[in-house]
Amino acid sequence: MIVFAILGWALLGLGTVGTFYMITATIVFRRFMAPRTASSPRADAVTLLKPLHGAEPRLLENLASFLAQDHAGPVQLLCGVQAQDDPAIAVVEALRDRYPHMAIDLVVDSANHGANRKVANLINMMGKARHPILVLSDSDMVAEPDYLSRVLAALDAPGVGAVTCLYRGRGDAGFWSRLGAAGLSYQFLPGAVFGVAMALARPCMGSTIAMRRETLDRIGGFERFADVLADDYAIGEAVHALGQTVAVPPMLVTHASAEQSFAELWRHELRWGATVRGVVPGAYAGSVVGMPFPLALLGAALVPAHPVGLAIALSALIVRIAIARFVDRAAGVTTAPWWLLPMRDCLTVAIFVASFFVASVDWRGQRLKMENDGRVSADPEISA
Repeated sequence: MIVFAILGWALLGLGTVGTFYMITATIVFRRFMAPRTASSPRADAVTLLKPLHGAEPRLLENLASFLAQDHAGPVQLLCGVQAQDDPAIAVVEALRDRYPHMAIDLVVDSANHGANRKVANLINMMGKARHPILVLSDSDMVAEPDYLSRVLAALDAPGVGAVTCLYRGRGDAGFWSRLGAAGLSYQFLPGAVFGVAMALARPCMGSTIAMRRETLDRIGGFERFADVLADDYAIGEAVHALGQTVAVPPMLVTHASAEQSFAELWRHELRWGATVRGVVPGAYAGSVVGMPFPLALLGAALVPAHPVGLAIALSALIVRIAIARFVDRAAGVTTAPWWLLPMRDCLTVAIFVASFFVASVDWRGQRLKMENDGRVSADPEISA
């Protein structure tokens, strides 16, 4: 009983620290996302790279958002798939019908260059890229009309070698996708903003990686990352190694979550958690401080006779609801109802714990074995 009590008070202490951290993160988030002067439309020649695999919900609209830009220069949307029967091909054809005057190209090439199929797809696509500025983003991202102007303005800043974007979540496939989206908007986003604003992190994310072709060539092209699980993070580190920075402008894109079941959500978030743990283990372990409510709730359960425990848990929940409101206000739309937060936070803790016991991850049906150096290899014999 004494051991449980000690553990309970330790968890309550961690929950208290986490609550104060979340209050600080809320203040930092509001300042970072304060309205800025709008960027003027640009005339740069840009190739938008979209590696595709399958046709997730609203893929047509997601892709179309990158064509509906306030941009005066030539834009090429370059899509790539690795199978002749990929359903994404029909979506690209429908996109061409909708935008007949836009340059929309498709590469179908099954060649693999390593364990990371997304990177293999990009390698196959690059032979068709026309323009000197490349903007890579995942297929499940959605952009606002000023996206290109703001990204290109950030890329022009002195010393900047690449630009990446923060993102919120949007659930496109029912309850479980909304629960996943809530994790992005209310857990990932405030922590990411805090890390960037306080110079504690230097992220580079698949939401957006914009760079000049000459920069990509200098870091070894996409071929360098063919066996890297966290290819986006590795690209950012390669840019930093050139003595340049990866800019993170105060803007949001949207991640369209499409998980239709708990199992699908669990696999997706477990892969994400294990990936982050593999590339920044110290920071990932420290991220537990951003989970104050479930920690305090568990602590209160271990010291049930003390009212302070429930007070700390309630305070943590109130702060979590407050930061969710601020995120929704900055995004201009509500990701999920507040009553989902307790369930969302408990799932976050479960994913966090489970990620330390993962030997491999599932990526779109492919089992990838995690190696010690952050690389991966295809190994169907290993299960998560």
